[in-house]
Amino acid sequence: MDAEEVEVVVAHSQRATLRVGDVFLKVDGDPAHAAVEVRAMSMAPVPTPTIRWHEPPVLAIAAVHGRELGRLGEPSSASPEAWRATGATVRRLHDAPLPPWPGRGLDDVVRELDAECTWLLAHDVLPTEVIRRNREIAEAALRPWRPVFVHGDLQPCHVFVDGDEVTGVIDWSEAAPGDAMFDLAVLTLGHEERLDDLLAGYGPDADRDVIRAWWSLRSLVASRWLIEHGFDPGAPGCELDVLRSRMRD
Repeated sequence: MDAEEVEVVVAHSQRATLRVGDVFLKVDGDPAHAAVEVRAMSMAPVPTPTIRWHEPPVLAIAAVHGRELGRLGEPSSASPEAWRATGATVRRLHDAPLPPWPGRGLDDVVRELDAECTWLLAHDVLPTEVIRRNREIAEAALRPWRPVFVHGDLQPCHVFVDGDEVTGVIDWSEAAPGDAMFDLAVLTLGHEERLDDLLAGYGPDADRDVIRAWWSLRSLVASRWLIEHGFDPGAPGCELDVLRSRMRD
């Protein structure tokens, strides 16, 4: 039998993901991440990968068929119908019973935002006015919310579609009770033109102003982690571009 090739999907100081044939091996330095992922996938009323086995620190899951809904920094080739189907899928998740473990509260978000803005300013990552303006826009997200079951890192590359059907949602380690608008914002970060399609499937009660505020907030708080772990938030269409674009709002 021929040996399967091993593909390194992602690797940094916190975790690594390898693909061997049709199985992904996720190796995480914090076993709590995989534990949350396993529990969240068992509870979520949406398509999720099949768990092959779990022996900390390794979680083995089956590949999901289909293709990514999109990827930050690249135009999404998925159809409007696929985005609408994604909105309906996210709504099912948000309407589900809450997971029993705690999520981040408003005070946690405010502290993180203030700390990350201070770091961005101290390291001259962006002009002061860009950071100041985005911190101002982010205020609209800093309000009490009714917790729902959120994925917590619902990037379009974590949603797989086949034609107009959602076939799977991956990477559940950040799942928790949280703000529904955060999930919708992460999905459309850098894909603003897809927001109407997403919300057509999600339903009428989404707050567009709060989603736009989360675009700024997410980009502000994620940039340092990306830089320190070898990613480039300054690539075209990515987080720093999103922050610059908010100056036109």
